Amino acid sequence: MNIELLRELTETWGPSGQEARIRVIIEGHLHGLVDEMRVDRMGSLIALKRATATAKGQTPKRVMLSAHMDEIGFIITHVDEKGFARFSNVGGLRTLTLVGNRVIFADGVIGTIQIEKGPRAASEAPGFEQLFIDVGASDKKSSPVKVGDMGALLGAMAQRGDRLIGKSMDDRAGVFVLIEALRQLKHSPNDVYAVFSVQEEVGLRGARTSAYGVNPDIGIALDVTLTGDFPEAPLMEVALGKGTAIKVMDSSVIADPRLRALMVQRAKEAHIPYQLEVLTAGGTDTAAIQTSREGAPAGCISIPTRYVHSISEMVDVKDVQASIDLLTAILSKPIDID
Repeated sequence: MNIELLRELTETWGPSGQEARIRVIIEGHLHGLVDEMRVDRMGSLIALKRATATAKGQTPKRVMLSAHMDEIGFIITHVDEKGFARFSNVGGLRTLTLVGNRVIFADGVIGTIQIEKGPRAASEAPGFEQLFIDVGASDKKSSPVKVGDMGALLGAMAQRGDRLIGKSMDDRAGVFVLIEALRQLKHSPNDVYAVFSVQEEVGLRGARTSAYGVNPDIGIALDVTLTGDFPEAPLMEVALGKGTAIKVMDSSVIADPRLRALMVQRAKEAHIPYQLEVLTAGGTDTAAIQTSREGAPAGCISIPTRYVHSISEMVDVKDVQASIDLLTAILSKPIDID
């Protein structure tokens, strides 16, 4: 597995609404793997790999795959007279995990998130109003950041054995799975539309407009999911190292049971380790695909991930590879669920 590609993807800057930089990286890796590429009006990248093995007289099904390329981030709301910046979230930032982390802006300016003293300073989870970013400015005039500037967490990916730790596994791990599946996919009876969507973290926006344009017969999202295998974790069957996760339901979607059954069948046929995922809070591009236009059967292949929406999201390379293998197995054959 190309760990260096995953490293490049996770370390590239690209909060919601600012995905141009990561989109260029993805485009570069898709050359030679797909037949067409375009960028839609929202900024999502849509790549088409045409069917090569359709039976005579049959029309290829339009299969939309979606992995979102944005990451959680923050936006500057105020810079005070001493040059300290206040901020709000862009996506699901968790204040409890932010203090002490470094942040980086589009132009390379780096700062650190700190917490002010106050009546809530010792609380379990501080409010955004208690946090500030110090970019080393001596006053407001000399500050290199201004209201409206967006930033993201700064951190390098690390590896220990089969475990990878880094920011933006959500959902650069899904982006990686999609790219690598396209690389493995030599022949398919389906027209495969690989969508790298924007603004998922703020409401599934890119996938919704892309699905309207693609108008798929089938939809499959690639995203991360939570696990229940660490101390005091929510009760959940998914665990690191036990295989890819096939979504049953989350708070935004009930996966199409026919498509879910086909995913399980393909996993069993290819001896791919898998788990069934029921996520009680959270959603993915699956819901946007399922409800676009008149709707489409949709499901999701999820990568088990610890500590989602933190700077230290953790995945297992075996689960990532199982996700690649399952997606390839699904696309290599007709998707007959009618």
